[in-house]
Formats: sequence, structure tokens, C-alpha cells
Amino acid sequence: MDNKVILITGGVRSGKSAYGESLFPGDDVIYLATNQFYDLEMQERIALHRKKRNPKWRLIEATENLGEVIRGSEESCVFVDCVTALITNFMLGTGQEEFRLQDLGALEETIMEEFAGLLQVVFEEGKSLILITNEVGSGIVPEYPLGRGFRDLAGSINKRLAEAADEVILMVSGIALKIKEAGDA
Repeated sequence: MDNKVILITGGVRSGKSAYGESLFPGDDVIYLATNQFYDLEMQERIALHRKKRNPKWRLIEATENLGEVIRGSEESCVFVDCVTALITNFMLGTGQEEFRLQDLGALEETIMEEFAGLLQVVFEEGKSLILITNEVGSGIVPEYPLGRGFRDLAGSINKRLAEAADEVILMVSGIALKIKEAGDA
């Protein structure tokens, strides 16, 4: 893949990670895993993901400063799984259990600064980047303010990352649909 940014979005278990991993067929990959171990169930999910990915890829578990984590690395491909997990980390890291709509703007800017740092290093060093994210805005409206805040924040972040990406792929029931091609506005 030639130095580009691809955002892959879709619902849970739609095949996003597997499809994204297939786009990097070689071993020249840094896999940035952003999930944190919050509970036993999450540990089991992460273990399943580990078994499925290429064992020759360099795994780095990182929850912040992604650009600095990859800076100067030999690998030319970066795989981030996943954007929404990183959003969760930032939301839970604030220590707040409820968010007011006016608080989301500042948090969105903080998270976008994180991704801007990653994109800057990717561009400076001529790397390719795949970002995996969840499309959470097509479901039910969450019952609690924290869930609604997460949904709103994920939608805004995904929109901004899609604008910055060369390609955007929507996964639906295991089928990849290109919704933005390189060169599209």
C-alpha cells in the first residue's frame, strides 16, 4: 500500500479488523492496540484478537501519544485498533461519569490533537495507516448521558477522521463498501 490513510468503520463484528489486516499482507506492520483491560470479558476479547492477527507484526499497546510511539520506527505500516476504544479511554480518563454537551467540545479537541499527532508522524515518515473504528450512530439512543456523550463524540471524531483519510470503507455484514476513494472530496 502506498503511503495512505484508510478509515474502516462499521458495526460490531462486521469484519472491520479482519478486512483491515488483509490490506497489510506483509510483516512490516506496527499494530497499535488501544483497548484497556477493564474487566475479564474485555481481556477475553483482546485475547481472541491477538490469536487472529499476524504474529510477526509488532504489537504495541498504547492509549496515548500514538504519534510518538511510532516515531522513528522501521515499519512502514501502522494499524490502529481501535479509534472508539481510544475515545473510551479519554472519556473514562476524565474521571467524570456524566458529560454535559458543552464538555464534549473540549474533549473532542483533545482527542483530535492525539490523532493529529499520529497523522503528522505518518505523513512525515511516509507510512501507511489503517484506522479501525465503530459506527455507533445508527443504533438506539443510549439511555444514559455517558452513553449519549460517547455516541456523539465517536460520531464527530469519525467524521473528522473520514475527512482526513484518503479512503473510507464501511463494513456491512462482512462486506467492504468503499464510500470514499483516494481523490474524492
